[in-house]
Amino acid sequence: MADAVKLCCAACGQMNRVPEARLAAGPKCGVCGAALADGRVFELDAAGHDRAVRGDDLPLLVDYWAAWCGPCRMMAPEFAKAAKVLAPSVRLAKLDTEAYPAVSQRVGIRGIPALVLYHRGREVARLAGARPAAEILSFVRSHVAAPAG
Repeated sequence: MADAVKLCCAACGQMNRVPEARLAAGPKCGVCGAALADGRVFELDAAGHDRAVRGDDLPLLVDYWAAWCGPCRMMAPEFAKAAKVLAPSVRLAKLDTEAYPAVSQRVGIRGIPALVLYHRGREVARLAGARPAAEILSFVRSHVAAPAG
């Protein structure tokens, strides 16, 4: 599988190898059957965050947010719209900074919402503040090859 990408399953944490040609076909986790790149935003816990950031071969955009944050809640539907457009080339996830403060502290999150784009284990760029879907798309496309949608 020379043309395969590794994706971390948000549901069970298993790393999966998926042929690039099958990304658009809705690949599922080989262990639990959860969708891997279906255009939905997935929730991360601390361990899942670290596995996905380090292990995913596709770009991963993480929204660091909290339930009490009004701008975070306002941006959530826009983030979901961007996820649908960017799939299956880019995956979007959320991490609740209130539930996992050690992760947000380690990553250097100073204010929320904060978007951090990772690719192959490295931070590529970050963007602060609530943004409409168009700005999220523009941000991602300016840093990685992503679909025009």
